Amino acid sequence: MAQQQQRIEQQTEKHAIRPYHVNVPEEELVELRRRILATRWPEKETVNDQSQGTQLETIQELARYWANDYDWRKIEARINAIPHFLTEIDGVDIHFIHVRSKHENAMPILIAHGWPGSIIEQMKLIEPLTNPTAHGGTEADAFHVVIPSMPGYGFSGKPTTTGWNPKRIARAYGELMTRLGYEKYVAQGGDWGAIVVDFMGVQEPKGLIGIHTNMANVIPPEVDAAIWSGNPLPSSLSEEEKKACAQVSENKFYYAFFMGTRPQTLTGLVDSPVGLAAFMLDHDWKSLALISRSFAGIKEGLSRDDVLDNITLFWLTNTAISAARLYWENGNAGISFFAVKGVKLPVVVSVFPDELFEAPKSWAEKAYPNLIHYNKLPKGGHFAAWEQPEYLTAEIRAGFKPLR
Repeated sequence: MAQQQQRIEQQTEKHAIRPYHVNVPEEELVELRRRILATRWPEKETVNDQSQGTQLETIQELARYWANDYDWRKIEARINAIPHFLTEIDGVDIHFIHVRSKHENAMPILIAHGWPGSIIEQMKLIEPLTNPTAHGGTEADAFHVVIPSMPGYGFSGKPTTTGWNPKRIARAYGELMTRLGYEKYVAQGGDWGAIVVDFMGVQEPKGLIGIHTNMANVIPPEVDAAIWSGNPLPSSLSEEEKKACAQVSENKFYYAFFMGTRPQTLTGLVDSPVGLAAFMLDHDWKSLALISRSFAGIKEGLSRDDVLDNITLFWLTNTAISAARLYWENGNAGISFFAVKGVKLPVVVSVFPDELFEAPKSWAEKAYPNLIHYNKLPKGGHFAAWEQPEYLTAEIRAGFKPLR
């Protein structure tokens, strides 16, 4: 009887939800600045565009600002101004933000980030979603917001065994919402978060009633295979579908191939903050161009502080390699980035013009047989929550309205 009670107590402790607070020691910030100032620079690229990657002028301006003007304590204070927690799921500590709306009938929503993102990417959504009456909405638009850090990312634990692919993360997120007591909720995601919430839609954990994606997994399997192999595309594609295929191809995704095959070889990213920054900036050509413009003094979408808040989080948590392993895990599991996953639940699709590809409605209707909302936005790219939070907030509100 005593042993049984002990096991119950251990299980309860294992499932406990513990408050979390961020407090980076000052010596770590001093060391970060020292390393930035000690950067050994390459020569300038031999082209006048970004076809060779992150341009020297951009990364040197980033480093100058990072070392001399950037203040981590500002984002740290914003992080600590909202409730953070840890709970162990499947042997790994999962960190998450949990902000409940003051409106009693608010709809719970889990919002999932990707790479090279973090919880910082979605923090701009919290206030308009939880407090809609102060942000152009009504009480009927309110959400309770849960934003987890993926395993190996940010303040979550780092898996020490293999197997943490998007399907496993999806199961962990379903368990998280159950553990929080939510009996009816929705999920939203972009980048890896879009793939994770698609798999949540496939797994249909208890309580999940619909998903929203701003990187729709809609490419038909035969088209997806042709894109990645370089084989001819089916002749039946519409002009809009051909355009989507061309957009996928033009992004190259070399960072994904490298992290997907040799993540441990990227050890230099945990030794050089500027090396880490240069690698993280080069996600896709449109977002790299946007970020480069921000460091050239052009104000649009992301600010210099937005970009460095996220990179500094990766540096301070030493998660460059642990985050990269998700690509390796995904490859081992044979999961396509953009192909149809088989979701049957209600789905909301938002298409931003500068996304990796613009998901055609024709594909969305086939990929998601229960498509309840599809909309093309006038502005924004891959990091929609971060870059265009007003548009994404409006899409979340409108898209999930039928499910309330």
